[in-house]
Amino acid sequence: MKATLITGASSGIGEAFARRLAREKHNLVLVARSKERLEQIAEELISKHQIIAEVIALDLSEPGSDKVLFETTESKGFQVNWLINNAGFGSMGYFSELNLEKELQMIRLNIEALVALTHHYLRKMREMREGVIINVSSAASFQPVPFMATYAATKAFVTSFTAAIAEENRPFGIVIQALCPGATQTNFFERANMNRVIGIKGMQTPEQVVETSLKAVRRKKVVPVSGFTNYISSIVGSITPEWIVTRAISSVLRSRIEKNERQ
Repeated sequence: MKATLITGASSGIGEAFARRLAREKHNLVLVARSKERLEQIAEELISKHQIIAEVIALDLSEPGSDKVLFETTESKGFQVNWLINNAGFGSMGYFSELNLEKELQMIRLNIEALVALTHHYLRKMREMREGVIINVSSAASFQPVPFMATYAATKAFVTSFTAAIAEENRPFGIVIQALCPGATQTNFFERANMNRVIGIKGMQTPEQVVETSLKAVRRKKVVPVSGFTNYISSIVGSITPEWIVTRAISSVLRSRIEKNERQ
C-alpha cells in the first residue's frame, strides 16, 4: 500500500503536511514522540478523508530508531513513496554555554536520522522509479548564524546533501527537495528558548510553507525558499561576504540575548 511518511507530524509544518496531503487522499504514516497527539490527528483525518493513517510513536534522535521505523513500515506493508523528513529542533545562545548533550542530540535528529531514513526509503523508490522526498531545511542554511551555530550548521548540511542526491536521482523520476522556510508559526522558538530573543514579526503559517513545498514538487524545484522576504535574504546572504553577514547577525542577536539575560 502506497503511503506518505511524515516525521515530526504532531504539530507545526509536519501536521500541516499531514492535513493537506490527507485532503489529497494520501495514506499516511505519522511519526513523532507524542503518541496521544498523533492518534488525535490520525483519527480526525481518517474520519474526515477516509484514508489510512498509521501512528508510530518514536524518538528519532535515539540510535537505531531509523531501523525500527523502516522495519515497522515494511512489516505493515507500507510502500513509502513520499517521505517528509520534518523532525528537528534548534537552540540559541553562546555555544560554550549550551547543553552539550542537547547539541549532539540535535545533530543526531537533524542530520543522522534524516540521512538514515532517506537512505532506507530512497533505495525502494529507485526500484519503483518514482517517489518524493522532502527534507525540511531552513532559510538559516544559507549562512553561518552566530548564537544558533549548531542548528544553522545542521541545516546547511541538509540543504547541501539534498541538492546533491536530487541530481543523482533525477534520472530515476524521483523528486527530492530541500524545503527552506524562514520563521514560521510553530513551537520551534518555544522549544529552543528563543521566544523572548527573536521577536520576529510577520511569520508565515505552516500551511503557507506547505503550499510553497507542494508547488515546488510540481515544478521539480530542488531548493524552494518559503516567503518572499526569506527568498531575498537567501540571495543577499549568498552574494555578501560571509564575515559581513555573520557580523551583522551577531550584532543583532548578541544585544537581544544580553538584554534577555538581564531581565
